[in-house]
Amino acid sequence: MKISTKGRYAVRILLDLAENQKDGYISLKSVAERQDISKGYLEQIISVLRNSVVVSANRGFQGGYRLAGAASEYSVGDILRLTEGAMAVVACLEKGVGGCARQPFCLTRPVWVGLTKAIADYLDSITLQNILDANRLPGGSSVRSGFKRKGC
Repeated sequence: MKISTKGRYAVRILLDLAENQKDGYISLKSVAERQDISKGYLEQIISVLRNSVVVSANRGFQGGYRLAGAASEYSVGDILRLTEGAMAVVACLEKGVGGCARQPFCLTRPVWVGLTKAIADYLDSITLQNILDANRLPGGSSVRSGFKRKGC
């Protein structure tokens, strides 16, 4: 399983919205600038998140986006499933795939089932709030405040 930029950026976008939720609705332009993501690509990702009711939108002068719920309600696993689809490590475990003719006697299948489950359990155990809390400095400010860097 390889997580695409779409999945990684979706997590970053939602973290940005969570971190700035006190400001109300956040413009895509400000998220794009802080996260160093093109506004066009950000619009594609936010469309997926909006359709899944993870974010709410407000049009107009004070418009923008915000999390539809609390940061503690959204796990990294949930976000990646929305943007990436199946998180299976091999094709024969993906839903909708016809299965493998070797499945009844495949010696390695339990390895891939276990690995897929371990990844899902791990990603489902981490919420946006967990990430924010882990990156808070004493006094409540973020490790990222004023910090702009490419990657992830």
